Amino acid sequence: MTNTLKCISPIDGSVYLERPVLSLEAARDVCARAKAAQGAWAARPLSERVQLVRDAIAEVGKTTDRMAQELAHQMGRPVRYGGEFGGFAERGNYMADIAEKALAPTIVEDSDKATRKITREARGVVLVVAPWNYPYMTAINTVAPALIAGNTVVLKHATQTLQVGERLAEAFHAAGIPDDVFQNVFLDHDTTSALIAERQFGFVNFTGSVGGGKAMEVAAAGTFTPIATELGGKDPGYVRADADVDAAVDGLMDGAMFNAGQCCCGIERIYVHESLYDAFVEKAVAWVNALKLGNPLEADTDIGPMANVRFAAEVRAQISEAVAAGATALIDTFEADDGGAYLTPQILTNVTHDMRVMRDESFGPVVGIMPVKDDAEAIALMNDCQFGLTAAIFTKDADAADAIGAQLETGTVFMNRCDYLDPALCWTGCKDTGQGAGLSELGYQALTRPKSYHLKKA
Repeated sequence: MTNTLKCISPIDGSVYLERPVLSLEAARDVCARAKAAQGAWAARPLSERVQLVRDAIAEVGKTTDRMAQELAHQMGRPVRYGGEFGGFAERGNYMADIAEKALAPTIVEDSDKATRKITREARGVVLVVAPWNYPYMTAINTVAPALIAGNTVVLKHATQTLQVGERLAEAFHAAGIPDDVFQNVFLDHDTTSALIAERQFGFVNFTGSVGGGKAMEVAAAGTFTPIATELGGKDPGYVRADADVDAAVDGLMDGAMFNAGQCCCGIERIYVHESLYDAFVEKAVAWVNALKLGNPLEADTDIGPMANVRFAAEVRAQISEAVAAGATALIDTFEADDGGAYLTPQILTNVTHDMRVMRDESFGPVVGIMPVKDDAEAIALMNDCQFGLTAAIFTKDADAADAIGAQLETGTVFMNRCDYLDPALCWTGCKDTGQGAGLSELGYQALTRPKSYHLKKA
């Protein structure tokens, strides 16, 4: 019997999509075709590869209404937000914009005595394992620069968003990128691990859970295959005494609740200077109570169901444990809360770092808020975490934000904003968030290898 992957729609628990997985033999054939196609693809002029990727991005943009509808069915994001094409295009086109500079050789010497230079060479076949929470935007982070740099790409998308890989393949092939240069596949975990262990890929980019990242590294052990991982997060926000409270509430609560809290760099814990604490909490409660939880296909829905019932169950467990340990839940249960995927967004006070909700990744619409007396206490609490993806500081003092940021164990420091991925900056993390360098010029360095030339002329 053929093993299949099933996407269960969070809207009603029905099977939205089902796809058979490739056998190991069929998956090896995919990799063989990708390897065979890579040399000719890399030999094309850079300008040609750049244009084809731009054309593919534009092709995706022809179906944004469909994108929003399909994402609502697959992972529950309300249609009112219009899909992901804005961020998708921003990231992909930026990487196209900087390609010539980022991939240019470094000339050390060019004289009558010698030419010395460092070039960037494609790694070969790149495996992209993409997550469901922002399925278009997270995929393009690696797909666009990988292709532009001369690699071929094999995309394995999350089961929750099976259709996204198919849609990307349709668009990229319609734009003129050869079928074997960009392939979408349906694989189970065992086959994926086997391919990595067989050294079928020159580079693997994985976005997902800490457990998934560990599995990738175990599979690659001894192969010397580079693995880039973007894993869990527990991103903090800090509201200093000089912050604009209204702006901080709007920014941090949106960062905590958008996409039902299912954001890689979503805000999961907030520290507020004690002088602003009461006002912040009061405004945050009002902000959350104004949200409408409901069917993501309805135009007035602000927050839809979580992508899967089991994700919601984990958030409920963290909340219940925290309340039992003394935390206060400030939001009354919403009418649409069904005890399953539809989950009331929650604010917790009287929380401590002994509680899982302030320590483990929640990846849902819940945030704990704690008062702090000064910057030093805030820094200590922000760093008291196994993860390090982003941290947000709300303040009027840019020098203070810079100084605080230098003391934070994180991949990105924000001031007066959060939950945003700037393609000009390196997307990276530390600690259990994993290792990798996506987007920016550094993204091209990760997806290529340096090659040195010392050409002695005399």
